[in-house]
Amino acid sequence: MSLHHSPLFDKMTGYIAELQDRICAATEERDATRFRHDRWERPGGGGGESRVIQNGTLLEKGGVNVSSVHGELSEEAASALSVDSREFAACGISLVLHPVSPRIPSIHMNLRYFELESGDAWFGGGTDLTPFYPHFEDFRHFHRTLQKACEAAQPGSYRTYKEECDRYFYLPHRGEMRGVGGIFFDYLRENPEHAFALVCSVGDSFLPSYLPIVDLRRDEPNEDADREFQLFRRGRYAEFNLLYDRGTRFGLRTSGRVESILMSLPPLLSYPYDYKPPAGSAAERMQECYQPQEWAPLE
Repeated sequence: MSLHHSPLFDKMTGYIAELQDRICAATEERDATRFRHDRWERPGGGGGESRVIQNGTLLEKGGVNVSSVHGELSEEAASALSVDSREFAACGISLVLHPVSPRIPSIHMNLRYFELESGDAWFGGGTDLTPFYPHFEDFRHFHRTLQKACEAAQPGSYRTYKEECDRYFYLPHRGEMRGVGGIFFDYLRENPEHAFALVCSVGDSFLPSYLPIVDLRRDEPNEDADREFQLFRRGRYAEFNLLYDRGTRFGLRTSGRVESILMSLPPLLSYPYDYKPPAGSAAERMQECYQPQEWAPLE
């Protein structure tokens, strides 16, 4: 019975709790504002802790949430997952950081584990970067860090997960990605310990992939045009999360905590009609980056 949790489930919940502490501590070192801690319980079983920061010196809004829930899947949720078994247990960490400065990218990461009473179980997750200014060296650093994390755990896997990310974080009605991608994987069922090692490697790579960008760009001067483009692209971010994101849909279908689920949405955004970046501007160069590209070519 999955409600009793497998040993791997317990290992995952321990890891994500430690990772939440680590990421929040490193973030608070750079922001004068502290995370608000909200513990919550889910109707039907389990709960979690949401840590949210708003109106900080570094982050305009951010959240680092962990959850460990169990219960019975609704018919709709079971159908969406293409499973017959209804009793489930799931745990994971989900974070989104929206910086104040338009010179610093927004970032997302999600790592999760799901198991059913039937014995079926799988890992999923990923991370992606949403920049607003064309610092190409930052995009290369991010992807190369992920490349090392993937190759250390599963040699040869980066290219597969990078391409899957390009397909997943894509707005088909816009014909573009929401950012410059990263990695994405789901339904990793074979060799669970191997998959858990990948999850840990990706989780451990988060701070090395992002903090050097933060430290390099946080004091960089920016202009009103930079902020205008940041708010415009945040609109694309919200579109993806509300229309296509699997985690958002699953959380709402399983009576998850709405404030935690929608924490990922940016605090401010704009929808100017028929917006087009000025010719030759940084925004125009950045707009060209929202298509699949090789930021970390394999040697």
